[in-house]
Amino acid sequence: VAALVGLSFSGAIGLTFLMLGCALEYYGVYWPLFVLIFYFICPIPHFIARRVSDDSDAASSACRELAYFFTTGIVVSAFGFPIILARVEAIKWGACGLVLAGNAVIFLTILGFFLVFGRGDDFSWEQW
Repeated sequence: VAALVGLSFSGAIGLTFLMLGCALEYYGVYWPLFVLIFYFICPIPHFIARRVSDDSDAASSACRELAYFFTTGIVVSAFGFPIILARVEAIKWGACGLVLAGNAVIFLTILGFFLVFGRGDDFSWEQW
């Protein structure tokens, strides 16, 4: 239960950084909210690889490696998107910094979720 509360708290902190980067009156542009799409699609390759891959005892599988590759691409794109928006002056650099901080916290939260609940024990995300 403590891990779930900690992950919820860190997710709320990450989303707060994202909302501050959008909603502060000085910044006032909501383009960085498109980063939410990356948050939602980030775990999908892992879920697909987990479902397709039958060799859970193998050290490496092509499906799992492809899922890591796609997940890395999604995470890098999520960090690159606000930088590109700031570079073309669609958002201010301060908003970019807040969104990047939110990205770091949210992706570490997603990683923590898979580390805590992805072990396959009695209390795991596979049952949900």
